[in-house]
Amino acid sequence: MVKILKTLFYRDLNRLKSEIELYNNDNDIWKTQKGITNSAGNLCLHLVGNLNTYIGSVIGKSNYVRDRELEFSSKGISKTELIKKIEETINIVNKSLDQLSEEELKMDFPTLVFDEKTSTEFMLIHLTTHLTYHLGQINYHRRLLND
Repeated sequence: MVKILKTLFYRDLNRLKSEIELYNNDNDIWKTQKGITNSAGNLCLHLVGNLNTYIGSVIGKSNYVRDRELEFSSKGISKTELIKKIEETINIVNKSLDQLSEEELKMDFPTLVFDEKTSTEFMLIHLTTHLTYHLGQINYHRRLLND
């Protein structure tokens, strides 16, 4: 299961990187339209913050400190800087998951995230679906703006 999770995170974080790279200009990354409250840039920062928190900090003990509010309020970060953040996240996710045993997947996730405790395996699967959900939003956003 650890190998599968690493494969999925690696695949989809690289897709996130590709989506950001495909924007025609840096300003488009931060655009919103009526009824769309989050830009691709903010969703990217949110994904990076989420994965660095729950995988990097909790599992990998990376000392990452999340500023969730800043994930949604920051604007104008360059495409190059966002890509750098994604690449750093790929590295920390891989490094953290390398430390995880199959037995630890069955244990309770060390941090209470939902209303009740979940296994580490459940939490990691949740994080993959969260990543793909926002990745789809970014893809749609980019295609609307690039057309």
